[in-house]
Amino acid sequence: MRFQCLQKSRWTKRPGFSLVEILVVLAILGVVLFLAIPNIVQVRSDSEDNLARSRAEALNVAAAAYFQSVGRQTAAAAWTNAANNEARYTLVSPYLAFAPSTISSYMPTGYSATFSAADPLRQKAALYRGTNNLSY
Repeated sequence: MRFQCLQKSRWTKRPGFSLVEILVVLAILGVVLFLAIPNIVQVRSDSEDNLARSRAEALNVAAAAYFQSVGRQTAAAAWTNAANNEARYTLVSPYLAFAPSTISSYMPTGYSATFSAADPLRQKAALYRGTNNLSY
């Protein structure tokens, strides 16, 4: 009779991933995120610029609608009597869809729009990101 010695190996094969495989996956994910995050930030900045531009255009359209509905002479008198930008926004806000009560809450954070003190039909509202004037 033969006696067989059944020895268990110190390193038995078990299901799962080795430490090296996990580190390789984490390194690949790190490289992908390193390449993707700047693009995501740029897309967000571009979308905020586009939102601010479209809201400034909406302000111009609302001002035109205000002048057409009230009448040019009456609207021009009310426009020049409006003391500041917020007062002019109050005049046109009924012509904006879902307009909040102030122009600063209407514009995205970091952006501002300023109405022309003269005739808004001849000069559009100025759009600013911080102190920089944006063209649209």
